[in-house]
Order: sequence, then C-alpha cells, then structure tokens
Amino acid sequence: MKYFKIIILSALLFTVSSCKKYLDIVPDNIATIDNAFSMRSQAEKFLFTCYSYLPKDGVFESNPGFNTGDEVWYMYPPRSVGSTTYWDIARGNQSTTSPLGGYWGNMWIAIRDCNIFLENIDRVRDLDELERKRWVAEVKFLKAYYHYLLFRMYGPIPLMKENQDITSTTEELKIYRQPVDDCVNYIVELLDEAATEENMLDVIQNDIGELGRITRPIILGVKAKVLVLAASPLFNGNKDYVNFKDNKDRQLFNQTYDETKWERAANACRDAVDLCVSLGYKLHHFNPTIAIYELVPQTQRELDIRTAVTEKWNSEVIWGNTLSMTSKTQQYAMPLLATGPRSSAGAKGVIAPTLKMAELFYTKNGVPIKEDKTWNYAERFNLKSIPTNAVDAPENVYNKYYIKSGYETAKLNFDREPRYYADLGFDGGYWYGNGVGSNSNYKSSSMLYLQAKSGQVAARTGLSEYSITGMNIKKLTHFTSNSGTDGAFNVVQYPWPEIRLADLYLLYAEALNEWQGPSADAYHWINLVRGRAGIPDVEVSWSNPNWVNQVNKHQDKIGFREIIQQERMIEMAFEGQRYWDLLRWKKAPEVLNEDIKGWDIDFALAPEYYREKVLFSRTFRLRDYFWPIPNNEIIKNRNLVQNPGWL
Repeated sequence: MKYFKIIILSALLFTVSSCKKYLDIVPDNIATIDNAFSMRSQAEKFLFTCYSYLPKDGVFESNPGFNTGDEVWYMYPPRSVGSTTYWDIARGNQSTTSPLGGYWGNMWIAIRDCNIFLENIDRVRDLDELERKRWVAEVKFLKAYYHYLLFRMYGPIPLMKENQDITSTTEELKIYRQPVDDCVNYIVELLDEAATEENMLDVIQNDIGELGRITRPIILGVKAKVLVLAASPLFNGNKDYVNFKDNKDRQLFNQTYDETKWERAANACRDAVDLCVSLGYKLHHFNPTIAIYELVPQTQRELDIRTAVTEKWNSEVIWGNTLSMTSKTQQYAMPLLATGPRSSAGAKGVIAPTLKMAELFYTKNGVPIKEDKTWNYAERFNLKSIPTNAVDAPENVYNKYYIKSGYETAKLNFDREPRYYADLGFDGGYWYGNGVGSNSNYKSSSMLYLQAKSGQVAARTGLSEYSITGMNIKKLTHFTSNSGTDGAFNVVQYPWPEIRLADLYLLYAEALNEWQGPSADAYHWINLVRGRAGIPDVEVSWSNPNWVNQVNKHQDKIGFREIIQQERMIEMAFEGQRYWDLLRWKKAPEVLNEDIKGWDIDFALAPEYYREKVLFSRTFRLRDYFWPIPNNEIIKNRNLVQNPGWL
C-alpha cells in the first residue's frame, strides 16, 4: 500500500501523465519493487536505475549549457542537427505551456527512485554490509546531484527528502518550494553523508566494471561546485528577487549578501583539491607513446590541452560520465579536412563556434586581445598570410605551426594563445590528427588544414552539414578520430568529463579572491592552469607595461575577478560551463544580449569571406535566469509559485 501512495504522489506532483495511467500499473510496480530488493543481483539493477537518470551532457544536443548560450550556433532551419530543444531556447522560444528542455519531470522521478532505493536496501539479505554502505553513499550522492541540477535550473525547489507516507493528505502532497539557503544546505548535507561513508571509494578498483561509478573525489568536487554556485551573485543577496515569495509570504531568496558563503566555498574547493592531489590527480599532459607521433613543441602543447578533455580516464578527469559518450558530438564537430566523398555517416562540421568565442581567447602574452598593446585589435579582421619564402623569419616563427603558409586568413588568427589553436578550427589553420601522425615538417603537404571558404573542402555544399560561422570546434574531437576515404567517420570514444581538475583549480582561485581578495594562493591555482596552456603567470602578464594598459589589474579584487572569469570562460570553453557561469555571475544580460556573428561563408574570396555577418539578434531577459515550471504543475499544485517573469 505504501508503494501505491508513492505512485500517486509522483502522478500528482511531478509528471504530466494521467492518474489513470499510474493506477493501471500499480500491481506490476508493487511486484517490481518487492522483487528489486529480494536479492543482491536485483538490487544492483535498481542501483543502476538510479544512475540512469544522469544527463547525457556529452551528446551536444542534450546539453543545456552547451546550446542555450552563445558559444555555438547552427544553420536555420536546423537540418541534420537532431534535437534543437536547447538551441530553441537560445532563439527565444521558451514557454510555460510546454517548457523546452527542462529537468522538472525526469529529475523528480530520479529522486523518487533514489528514495525507494534508500528505503528498501536494508531488505536485501545476501548483500555484504560494506557493499551496502557504499551503495547507500552512491545513491545519496545521486539524490543530492539531481536536486542540484534542479536547483541550478529552477532556483528554489521543493526538497523531496523522502517519498510521502500513506497517511499524507491531499493537501500535504501539495508541497512548497524551499528557500535558496535551505536547498543548498540540504544538498550539502547529503553530499557530506555520502563523502564520509566509511566504504565510499577514493579510487575505482575494478576498472573494467566500475569506471564512471561515484567516488569520494567526485562527491567533494560536486560539493565545491554547489557551494561556489550558492556564494555567487545569482543566489547570494540577489535583490532582483526581493518580491519572489511563496503563498505563505516566505522570502525564497535571502536578500543579504553573505561573504562567509565564499569562505565556505573556498574551504570546500580546498578539500576537493587536496584530496584529488593526494590521490595523484594532476593537470594532464599528452604522452606520445607511439613512435608515429613526431611532434613539435607547439603541437605537443595543443595535444596537452585537447586530450585533457578527449583522452579517456586521463590524470585530470575526476568524473567521466560513461552514460554519456561522445561519438555524435565528435562527428558533428569535425569538419571535412581532405577531399573525399560526403556521407551520412561522415564528419558533418555542424557545431559552429561563434565569432565572439574566437575573440574571447588571449593573445600569446596571456591577456585579452583588446588589452594587449602589441596586438592590433582594430585590424583583427584585416587579411594576412605567412609568406612561403619567409616561413622561418622571426616574425613568423610563432605562427608557422598553427597557420598554413601562403594562405590568406584573418589577422584575428595570428599570435593567439595555444588554447585558441587547440580549441578552434579556422580557415587556414592546421588541424593536427585525422590520420596524420607527424608534423615535424610544417612544410609537408601531408599537414591538414581547414579550408572553409565557398567551394573549398569544408564549405557549405547544400542545405545542411556545414558550419554557419565558418569555424569548427577542434577541442571536442579526439585527435585520432578521422574521416575515412570512404566518407565514414571513425571515432575514438571518450566519456564526457563532468569534472576535471582545471575546473576545480579555477573555482578555488575564484572563491579565494571573493573571500580574501588577491593573494599568492589564489594566483597559484590560476597559474597552474595558465602554465599548462602555455601562457605567462598572471602576475607576469598583468604587470608588464609594454603589454597591458591596466597594469597590475590582478592586484585589485574586482580586476582579479574579471581575470579569473575570463580565464574560466577560456579554459572551460565548449564544455557546457560558460552558460551556467554567466548566470551565476549575473553577467548574462551584459553578455547574452549581443548579436550572434560569424564569417560570411557564402563567399569564395578572402576579402568578402572575412566580413562579420550577423546571424541572429539574441536576447536575454530577467526571467531567463531560471526555467519556467510547467503550467500544468502550477495548476495541480497552487503552492508551487511560478518563477518570476513566467506568469
């Protein structure tokens, strides 16, 4: 009878299905639950059911942070893309009647199943006690994580601490959203319980059968991300939501800024970083173990950066989501690089970085392109090439391994930091990989480079399968994934990196600066990331009067905040983080109310091709900070007040 009540609760509050549908399956569900905890093998299946709700962020079209912002764009109408749900939100098509891309229904079902597991796991008689404790800790983490995903997307949410008992009245089932601080504290409480469980593993022992399962570093990493989010301007004393109250007149957003939230976040980041470092996690550097890889230092650096994401289970990946593999993302990110047949199974080159993202990356001096005195920002769209007879001249040494000599391209592509060349494919830029192992001879005809102007290999040839901006994402494709001569795409899979060490380093630097201001400690963590990226330490870049106008900007809390934020947007580019960061920093109206631009890809000649073209006039309003709760949920439960602006 208790399970009958659980099903009614789910139908009433968290799904759009009719009660009759649920009532029709009650007998089967009761039998299933009884059977699920009758023995270890069945309970393990239920454990994996709790895992199965993890979002598939590695599938580009399913990742809200990847598509809802301004990092990438697509052709319109979006042929050959698959689902465009989140991109439709970026185009301003969100609604309350049938909200696009929300987690509201699925995550509540996930939490319900986690509760069922926690309530029943003690019934399994043939389950070892140490294993039971580990499973309980994993499911507590998953329950916390699903609450966190809802909180990040919807703001203050109901807390489904347990499934409602049979004695609950109809009114008791109509639950309330809880204030922001209560949501955060409950999520952290669950994470702490999971992390301190004596049998929670620090490192997976069974690589064959358990990679992707939750470990203590993952738990502490998520805790750090939760507390940094809670300390950020969106949730910490946000006066934009002074009137956001429930029907009991409770204030859902605390209106007082609390600096101690940054202290709490910094301590959580420190705990996560300390544990990871003690276990051997470190920033990844590519180790060319096969003789075919004859790499110059520039390409070695590029692969250090690229493989930090694409090399599975490398030293930097704290949490790789094995339920979210990346074959489709790689296929849609990869352009054609050599003449050959086009195929429905081949590289498509559809995921197009915006021109804004190309302008985001630093110069080789480690400062923004508007800031660097040695870099001519005003002429960034002018044309330039490396003379074929002067490739080794001093002025060309830095660029010769990045840009094809004799190829006319934009000055925007010259003298940029290594992450620019590791992350982006651009017209005239070398693309290491695709079956080519050596680049020791940059004059070799075997070196592949992107040719994106009209009539060239990677250009638009029809109504679909091309980059609308003229650029592609190199960062997300494994360097050995390639387009075969038969037109097929041969992919090297990797699990999506939900958390990697560079992410935590930058969160730690941010939290330290917000709590205590600039310090040697804060500089240390950002400099580790910059060092792997091949650019000078922040103190070096920002104290050189020959490079920057705002000398010593890093010594001021606000200035260092801006530096950290840009560093994070560069390092975490195209990993689905930028959109959520812009929201939590409350920078979305400033950044997302700008035109989406690319190159004028329908032209064959460089002077016409390298012109800014407005693709879409994007808008962002206050209401867009949070997803709308589906209207039918508000109608069923009047205690669930709608998010501001969506009434």
